[in-house]
Amino acid sequence: MVAKRRGPRRGGNPPLVWLDEPSSDLWDEDLSDVTKALLGSAVLCFAEKGFQATTTRDITGKVGLTPGALYVHFSTKEEVLFEIVRSGHRRALEALRATLPGDDPETHLRQVVAVFVEWHAEHHTTARVCQYELTPLSAEHYAEILDLRAQFNAIFRDAVGRIVDGATADQDDVSRLARSILSLGVDLVRWYRLGGTDTPASLGAFYADLAVHMTAAVRGRRPTSA
Repeated sequence: MVAKRRGPRRGGNPPLVWLDEPSSDLWDEDLSDVTKALLGSAVLCFAEKGFQATTTRDITGKVGLTPGALYVHFSTKEEVLFEIVRSGHRRALEALRATLPGDDPETHLRQVVAVFVEWHAEHHTTARVCQYELTPLSAEHYAEILDLRAQFNAIFRDAVGRIVDGATADQDDVSRLARSILSLGVDLVRWYRLGGTDTPASLGAFYADLAVHMTAAVRGRRPTSA
């Protein structure tokens, strides 16, 4: 898969970092090929222009369809965004859930962080839309995404709690640390590009090491009220 450099947006804004074609594996298998193609096109449009500035003509034009064709597959443009964001969150959760806890808490935390970082690096364009285009979602759709995001928090909090002895550690510290590690993995979608010096695997390993070192700051700490 070749990363594509996009030019500057109209109005003189600086160009985005590299965009990359989203994998068709992100979308539910029961969707038609045309629907998947529209979703892939929308990812690129939303990542480059933002949801509000993207038109239905932009989305359909990339796959050789007329603007009205979008409404054969989706009720609204917002529904397109929701399907992208929901699918991205679900695929990332599926990858995380495959990292079953073992006997060694440090190994488990490393696996969770590495998988999370690798997924976001490999799917950085889609992940960018998932992270930074939430505001246009309807209240109902946004609530569903918040539920998915809470599941990420729970997985990371559990992994961190295991390594810092969550039964006795300050629970606020555990929560802060879990959010900090999550944020590092999410932030890379702003700047990561395929074809650079960092592969998804090498970046995942580096972030996993960093996460383990971060836990040292709270290991053995007790609640201030103890």
